[in-house]
Amino acid sequence: MRILFLGDVVAEQGREAVRDVVPKLIEEFAPDFIVLNGENVAGGNGITPKLAYDLFRAKVDVITLGDHVWDQKEIFSFFAEEPRLIRPFNFPSTCPGKGWIVVNGNGKKLGVINAMGRTYMKIDVDNPFLLMDPILEEIHRETRAILVDFHAETTSEKIAFGHAFDGKVSAVVGTHTHVQTADEKLLPGGTAYITDVGFCGAHDSVIGREKLSIVERFKTLMPVKMHLATGGVQVDGVVIDVDEATGKATAIERIQRPR
Repeated sequence: MRILFLGDVVAEQGREAVRDVVPKLIEEFAPDFIVLNGENVAGGNGITPKLAYDLFRAKVDVITLGDHVWDQKEIFSFFAEEPRLIRPFNFPSTCPGKGWIVVNGNGKKLGVINAMGRTYMKIDVDNPFLLMDPILEEIHRETRAILVDFHAETTSEKIAFGHAFDGKVSAVVGTHTHVQTADEKLLPGGTAYITDVGFCGAHDSVIGREKLSIVERFKTLMPVKMHLATGGVQVDGVVIDVDEATGKATAIERIQRPR
């Protein structure tokens, strides 16, 4: 089984990059499943039903989210009709939506879990380290192939999470910080890991925002409107190969593709 995972899609530039580059990635890698993080799709803040469907039309199988999940109010009711859109499972159970799904494609099954870290995050969520096992038990009834999008701020929390579930899931891929890290590896138990996949959008920027406005904010410590950048658009992601019988990853490759 081959999985293509794309980092946080930021605003219009990221959406257009996905639309233009994904067909080329399909031709190059022939993935069985495509998963991406869509929490910054709507102008950098959340996602709307229309934009979610735009991504599904681009051959995306599952969209994961993060701390901006509730930024667009119209998404609240959308979860009930679209199970392929998932939010971090460690939000309270009273929140709309679900934190995991098993999808079918090409005669194969993939479990996708969305989790969020707690260190330096602005939202206080439940401890994901303590809540994973019941979800894994349920998914394992259908498939051993499981990918986790761990949306978190610090490298230490992401690395710890990878080791905590090494051998229990096929892959732990980090999102949220928008900077692709060069630490992709296969952990000892057979889990593919990377601290951050990067992002899809304008890379001539400060993590997707216009450079001068961010520099001004750091220089003055005053509130500054953070405009979205437009230059250097590219897609960041990883390609992961998984043995379906065991659920263990056999390879992980970082990719960066200009639009």
